[in-house]
Amino acid sequence: MEIAIIGAGVVGLATGWRAAAAGAAVTLVDPDPGGGASSVAAGMLTPVSEVTYGEEPLLRLGLASRDRYGAFVAELEDLTGLETAYRTDGILQVAFDSDDLTYLDDLRRFQESLGIAAEALTGRECRRAEPMLAPGVRGGLLAPEDGSIDPRRLTAALLTAAEKAGARLVRRRAAGVAVENDAATGVRLDDGTVVRADRVLLAAGPWSGDLDGLPPGAVPPVRPVKGQVMRLRTRVPFLTRATRGLVKGSSVYLVPRADGEIVLGATQEELGFDTRVTAGGLWELLRDARELLPGITELEFAEVSAGLRPGSPDNAPVMGASALPGLFVGTGHFRNGVLLTPVSADILSAMLLDGPVPDVAGPFSPDRFSAEVHSR
Repeated sequence: MEIAIIGAGVVGLATGWRAAAAGAAVTLVDPDPGGGASSVAAGMLTPVSEVTYGEEPLLRLGLASRDRYGAFVAELEDLTGLETAYRTDGILQVAFDSDDLTYLDDLRRFQESLGIAAEALTGRECRRAEPMLAPGVRGGLLAPEDGSIDPRRLTAALLTAAEKAGARLVRRRAAGVAVENDAATGVRLDDGTVVRADRVLLAAGPWSGDLDGLPPGAVPPVRPVKGQVMRLRTRVPFLTRATRGLVKGSSVYLVPRADGEIVLGATQEELGFDTRVTAGGLWELLRDARELLPGITELEFAEVSAGLRPGSPDNAPVMGASALPGLFVGTGHFRNGVLLTPVSADILSAMLLDGPVPDVAGPFSPDRFSAEVHSR
C-alpha cells in the first residue's frame, strides 16, 4: 500500500509513523514539517478541563486519546531516544471573581453528570497548590488525570519515528490532489511533479480545502482560527502545574516546563489566514494572567508566536473517507490537535490500511457535513 499524507503536523506525522510501521510505503508532503499550529501550541492534554455542553462525543474521543498517551509516549521516546516533556500532574482551573466561580461550579456539576470525578477547591486550597496565585482567587477545580506535553519536542520525536519506520519526507508544498478516473491517485507538488499513491490523507490543517483537483463538496469546509501565544522564562519556581484561569469570563492558560519555560496563551480570533502577532492580543494575555498571578510581569520575555488552528463547522475533528474515492481526511482538530494525536493516528492509520477502526471514531466522519455541503 502506497500512502501519501499532505501535512506533517502532529496528526500527519503520527499517522505516517503508524502506517509505515505497519508496512505501508508512506510519503509525507510538507514544506515545513511541524511548523504550523504544532509549533505554536502549548500542549495541554485537557479533555476534562475543557469539556463543553453538547460535546460529549468529543469528550469520549479526548479521554480515549489521553488514556493512550502514556503508552504512546513511552513507545515514541524508547524508539527515538527523544524526550517529549510529557506530564500527568493534573490541571488546575481557577476563578478570578464570583461569576467565574459560578461558571466553574456549573462545569463541575456537568462533569459529575457525565461520571467524571471533579475536585472542587477553595481559594485557599488553590493558593496552597500554587502559592503564586493572587490572594483574591475565589476557588477552582482540579482535574487530576489531565496533563501536558511539549508539542515541539513531540513533533521532533514523531518526525524521527516516522523516518525510522521508513516514511519518506518531501519538503515541498502540495499544490493539488492528482485525480484519475474519478479517484485520488496521488499528490501534485508545486514543482509540477506527482507523488503517486494508492490512498491520500489530507491532514493540512486550515489549508485542507485549499488544493486543486478537489471536486466540490469532496472535503468539508475547514477555517483558520488564529491563536497568539507568549513564552516566558523563570529561573526560580513559579508554577508547578498547568493552570487555566477564568478572568471576568475570559480564559487564559499557563503551562510550565521543567526547563523554566512558561507558555501563556491563547487568543482565539476569526481573522482568516492572518498570523500577525498583535500588541492587543499580547496585552490581553498579560492582563488576564497578571490578575491571577501578579508576579507574571517579573518573568523574562522569551518569544511570541501566532498559529492557525483548523476549525470545522462544529469545531470537532473530521476523520474518514471523503466523497472522492481514495482520498481520506484528517483535519478540523481545532484546539485539540495535540491531545487527539494518539487516537487520531490509530483511527486514520486503521482507515488507510483497512484495519479495525476504534468505535470512538464514529461521530467524526466527513459524512456528517454532506447534507450541509449539498444544500449550498
